[in-house]
Amino acid sequence: MAERRVVFVTGAASGIGRATATAFVGRGYATALADLHEDAGRLVESELRSVGECAFFRCDVTDDDAVREAVGRVVATYGRLDAAFNAAGIDGEHGKRTAEGTIENWNQVIAVDLTGTWSCMRYELPAIVESGGGSIVNCASVAGLRAAPTVSAYTAAKHGVVGLTRVAAREYAAAGVRVNAICPGTVDTPMFRHSMAADDIARFVSMNPSGRVAQPEEIAEIVLWLCDGAPSFLTGQAIAVDGGAGA
Repeated sequence: MAERRVVFVTGAASGIGRATATAFVGRGYATALADLHEDAGRLVESELRSVGECAFFRCDVTDDDAVREAVGRVVATYGRLDAAFNAAGIDGEHGKRTAEGTIENWNQVIAVDLTGTWSCMRYELPAIVESGGGSIVNCASVAGLRAAPTVSAYTAAKHGVVGLTRVAAREYAAAGVRVNAICPGTVDTPMFRHSMAADDIARFVSMNPSGRVAQPEEIAEIVLWLCDGAPSFLTGQAIAVDGGAGA
């Protein structure tokens, strides 16, 4: 009997992280649900327990010691780590040009989106190597592939995530670890709804060739494929999922 595969998902309490954690549980992975928000995370855990094996681990990705402890607890609980999806992130301020942004916003977005991703990989990579190889997917954005005016910190952070992904992919390919980034366009998540006015949402829909925004479950399908089914030669890629907007 094949050994149970284990995945660590950050940002698992909502949005893309939650949808992807749900997909992993449905595929039979023992899924570690990591999030800063304990009440929301526990709720997801209780909902998914009827589907398959999962457990919530509180984790603030801006706290390196907390990340180390969370990944260590996952390995101690399940005995291994085969995959990770680093989805925790924030978008920060909107509508301010580069010279108008605040240092507080810059520091917060970089800490969560970029440094948090690096911190997670710092502990995920050795654990996955120890388990014989596997896959990491980082949640970047189309803002990591092209300019997104008035969200300079977010754009810089997501460009950094893409670069970090490519470096790690080259470093760990020989150890059997694939590292890729997924770069969603506009996705209908609570964070998106919270940060956008109704007119802005309608504008995003009208601008997209597909005539709609993506659902979190669509992004989850691609993350799951990258971890469970994608060719072993596929690594170091930043995959845009934007309904054709970047074409």
